[in-house]
Amino acid sequence: MRCLKVAFGMEGEETLTDAHYGDSEFFAIYEICEDGSVKLLEKRPNKARDFEEKHDEGHGDPEKFKAVLGQLLDVDVLAAFRMGPNFLRIRDKTKKVAFFTRTRDLRLALQRVFEDFEELWEQVQEKRTVRKPIDEG
Repeated sequence: MRCLKVAFGMEGEETLTDAHYGDSEFFAIYEICEDGSVKLLEKRPNKARDFEEKHDEGHGDPEKFKAVLGQLLDVDVLAAFRMGPNFLRIRDKTKKVAFFTRTRDLRLALQRVFEDFEELWEQVQEKRTVRKPIDEG
């Protein structure tokens, strides 16, 4: 069965963060499968949350981006209510798929990933076959 490993940027137990993805309190890592099954795998603390961004970079600092990405190497999809300037880096330079949930409610966000499962699966498979310029490992 096909399954995706999805990291939601969280602010609380049931609420996605309203801040940038890299400022999430923690990442809720779920396995979401094509049959509709959903399993919480872990709640991973965001060790990059207090990363000191360079003053000239502000939000979207490439070093913070790498620090966040380095915590999520085993994840297929980065799911968020909103993302900052690093969205383009995720889309264009990594093997990760960025997904906007359009809701902060975790239950609804999980449902939206399932509803878009086929498209997300195809994007993940495509990214796995293309070499990206940022070394994620």
